[in-house]
Amino acid sequence: MSLLHQIDAFTSVPFRGNPAAICLLDEEADETWMQSVALEMNLSETAFVRRLPNGTRELRWFTPKVEVDLCGHATLAAAHMLREVEELANEIVFSTRSGLLTAAFEGDRIVLDFPAQPASRNEPPAGLLKALGIEALAYAESAFDALVEVADEATVLTCTPDFRALAQIPVRGTILTSLAADGASYVSRFFAPRSGIDEDPATGSAHCTLAPWYEDRLGPGPIRARQLSPRGGVIETTCRDNRVELRGHAVTTLRGQLA
Repeated sequence: MSLLHQIDAFTSVPFRGNPAAICLLDEEADETWMQSVALEMNLSETAFVRRLPNGTRELRWFTPKVEVDLCGHATLAAAHMLREVEELANEIVFSTRSGLLTAAFEGDRIVLDFPAQPASRNEPPAGLLKALGIEALAYAESAFDALVEVADEATVLTCTPDFRALAQIPVRGTILTSLAADGASYVSRFFAPRSGIDEDPATGSAHCTLAPWYEDRLGPGPIRARQLSPRGGVIETTCRDNRVELRGHAVTTLRGQLA
């Protein structure tokens, strides 16, 4: 049997932040089976963790629809689960499709060291702004996502995308962002209907693009960011060369086993 926990990431309060299912594997698993488990869990991400002979942990992330290359909140949740189950106190090294990623424990917070994914300014693809129903201050693209900056936090909060139209845009997801009105430095929302997720509650990997985007205006950090999904999320970021540190809390809401 495999342990499977459900953990809310980028929050210190249960039923907020971004829920992820984390499955600890005793042995290598079939990819089709992992995708089926992710579909069964029906969360934005289900992650699978397996100890490798060299001491690192293999980490793979699946939406209900596809395997993805990078996921912040499920990495945070995986580190949280390993700390609980194995009583780890030191740094964890994950082997992933995005290279080696580390998670360290800083009091009751977890610090992720992720590759920066800076965005380059560009012209928005046809139909994107219409699908969002907004006017953009700036548009840029990272290796994964589209980034749309708008004038104010209210525009981010009240945006009601046409998800069917947004799913036609050939990017992993769309980051909608602005400087914050108060309580943080910047705010965002993340839409990924093409990956099977209309709106992700708190998206760690999106902040690998957001932190470099705002660094010139806000400084290298630490910067407090809020994600304005209905569940909400709080992520602290720090840019270091071509890396981004993501800090956040996590809360376990369910513990079980796969039969």
